[in-house]
Amino acid sequence: MDTTTTTEPAGKRGRNGSVILTDRLCEKRATKRVKFYDRKCPGLYVSITTAGVATFSFKFTDRTTGKQRTGWLGVYNPETFTVEDARSRVYGLKGMGGEALAETFRDQKAEKAKRGKTVDEIIEERIEWMKTPVKKPDGEMRPRIESWESVASHLRRFIRPRLGKKIASEVTKHDIATLSNDIVAGKHGGKPSVANARHMRRAASGLFNWAAEAGRDYVTASPCVNLPKLDPEHPRTRVLSPDEIRIFWHGLDRDDPPWDRRTCLALKFELVAMLRSGELLPARRDELFDLDGADPLLHVPLKRVKKRRQIQQPLSDLAVEIVREALRGSNKQYVFASPLGDQPMNRKVMATALRGTKVKGKVKTPGICALLGLKPFTPHDLRRTAATLAGDLEFDDAAIAKCLDHAVTKKGDAIVPTVTGKVYNHSPRIKEKRAVLDGVAAELRRIIGKPPVKAVDQKLRLAA
Repeated sequence: MDTTTTTEPAGKRGRNGSVILTDRLCEKRATKRVKFYDRKCPGLYVSITTAGVATFSFKFTDRTTGKQRTGWLGVYNPETFTVEDARSRVYGLKGMGGEALAETFRDQKAEKAKRGKTVDEIIEERIEWMKTPVKKPDGEMRPRIESWESVASHLRRFIRPRLGKKIASEVTKHDIATLSNDIVAGKHGGKPSVANARHMRRAASGLFNWAAEAGRDYVTASPCVNLPKLDPEHPRTRVLSPDEIRIFWHGLDRDDPPWDRRTCLALKFELVAMLRSGELLPARRDELFDLDGADPLLHVPLKRVKKRRQIQQPLSDLAVEIVREALRGSNKQYVFASPLGDQPMNRKVMATALRGTKVKGKVKTPGICALLGLKPFTPHDLRRTAATLAGDLEFDDAAIAKCLDHAVTKKGDAIVPTVTGKVYNHSPRIKEKRAVLDGVAAELRRIIGKPPVKAVDQKLRLAA
């Protein structure tokens, strides 16, 4: 096989001169970009810019295509890459033979193209990868990353505006740290927020780790390492008092609320059932069992659960009453169906109902908290309130954690190995959970059985 590699200067570029390259020549400054071809090593040339940067390249003929090609060798450095180093590199390449030589530079070009991708490009590629349907443990086809919409929002809102045009491989730890600091200070992405900075870091870390995986190699390593620690976020501690629970419960039964009745029932249900909003709002009729029997419960499939595990949540008599009212006069498949059709309510509807809505800074629809004169709280605070009631009733923390679908690592004073709960013990602990939820329901009945402590200001009432 003929593996001869033809090397020769090309046309106009030869005008810059063919000389014996020396280190001293590479260190000279030029008034305009010039190229010098090496007499001792045909095909080798150095390009010198006006900034004094000398770059070695190798020109050869690709035997496959018959066309002349150029391969980049490196930048001159008197300590690490001299003229002799460049010559040695060319001699080694020539020894590979024509086809292998061409393939080497084709690979180098492809690698350079990978490393030339912008952050914008890898963000969109990452989003497409996240939302691609794959088979899940329950057999359904769902997005590879089921929270992809949230991650995509963080990538597009926080990272793209600042770093989108940069080459991904050129993003540094300093870039990420500066962006994080600006989000905390409110200089980027809206009002000051440690939580948003944490969301940005998590999204960026996932993005660059993914980009560095073998087969992609868009970056050599993630820049999201050894970043300065963010200030700790203080956990919410809002718990409704018995008086607030009473006002809230009876307020939801008023005849003039600005919110759909099923929204009000969903808020009651979160307090009684101790489930998350995303777990209870899409509840379906066929997920309810034994409503007329002694052991009613709601089955929550793993695709709706935060930790992707099934929940068998016992329903107290108070929870069953709420469910029955929500289903009354409805032929829809969802318990808390949207007024817009046979579909579940939006996952944010309860939070919006409590907070209210504004348009251009003016109240459009008052929130339930404002209408009832209550200090603002969120749907999640209702879960905390129910857990606090259970604690006051002296139920074990492990049983309360089961009702909240939290990992149980402690039983009384004994530490329970996490692996026990994660791998070996899949018992739903129905009896323990039912005891807690029945106890909470009984306590709620005791609290709300009395009239409100004080009448709600009539000025807060809306026209029916």
